[in-house]
Amino acid sequence: MNTTRMPVYFLSHGGGPWPYIEQMRSAYARTAQEFAALPGRLPAKPKAILVISGHWEAAGFTVSTAARPPMEYDYHGFPEHTYHLSYPAPGAPALAQQVRGLLEGAGLATATDAERGYDHGVFVPIGLMYPDADIPIVMLSMRADYDPAAHLRAGAALAPLRDEGVLIIGSGLTYHNMRGFGRDESTAVASSFESYLHTAISAENGATRQRMLLDWEQAPGARLAHPREDHLVPLMVVAGAAGDDPGRALFVDHVMKVPMASYEFGPAAGGQAA
Repeated sequence: MNTTRMPVYFLSHGGGPWPYIEQMRSAYARTAQEFAALPGRLPAKPKAILVISGHWEAAGFTVSTAARPPMEYDYHGFPEHTYHLSYPAPGAPALAQQVRGLLEGAGLATATDAERGYDHGVFVPIGLMYPDADIPIVMLSMRADYDPAAHLRAGAALAPLRDEGVLIIGSGLTYHNMRGFGRDESTAVASSFESYLHTAISAENGATRQRMLLDWEQAPGARLAHPREDHLVPLMVVAGAAGDDPGRALFVDHVMKVPMASYEFGPAAGGQAA
């Protein structure tokens, strides 16, 4: 086993710029604590982070190439100060080209975007993990057709980066129905769907896991949990990069009457998640 291989993560990033709003941060106290502790689970500090956010999709897989990515305030109705936040982590143009090469080597067409900035699916979890903004970040878009097989293939193509000190993160939510948040009837829906995901993540081999993720629409409450699967698709990329590595729940927070789970695949220097 390569003991320096990075684990991979799917992180439920929560709603909007919540760490910067006192009332919301209180609601997400468990998530804030777990994200801050996550670097301690890694075998080493990452050389770079590759993140697939549920807030960026394009016609084809698209890679951010900016050396100094700007911010993307892709939310509405929040306090004015949240539209002036800054997370000045550098980009990594050389890694971006490597990502393109791996994807195209797997037969997946790619494009680049030199202007894409950090949306809250990026700067919220990574900002809590690394508040000094000292680790380079490359963003990879989802493909707008949401094809789970293509996203699993993309993850598998990117897996070699794990042996080069690159931390791969899928940032989304295990439940993302904007009309359902805060409603009593959503608790059972979200819990049933997360139970299906947990069974898939915990499967003994990657083939079983991937088969269950390919069939995610057959899960209980699937389309009630995800009317559009933009916040689920990052999990497909992460599962592809995980291969046959064991998966587990990192933690499950409960916010707005629904469970929001985050998952870990592979070795973790800090021990097993509770």
